[in-house]
Amino acid sequence: MDASTLQRLDANILLGIVNEKLRLECDNLDELLAYYDMSEDQLATRLQQIGYQYDGVSNQFKSGLL
Repeated sequence: MDASTLQRLDANILLGIVNEKLRLECDNLDELLAYYDMSEDQLATRLQQIGYQYDGVSNQFKSGLL
């Protein structure tokens, strides 16, 4: 998954994919970002557009954290 994929995918689908990868394959956000060679800013900005932010305690993106 690269920057162009981040922009093409519907944000809700991206959310599902990212949270599944965090749950099943990656122990934390840094590991996910390194594996997929993604920028934290790009991913966070994309998911903030639909109201989601990363929660390190649960290792997933959640809504309404602010």
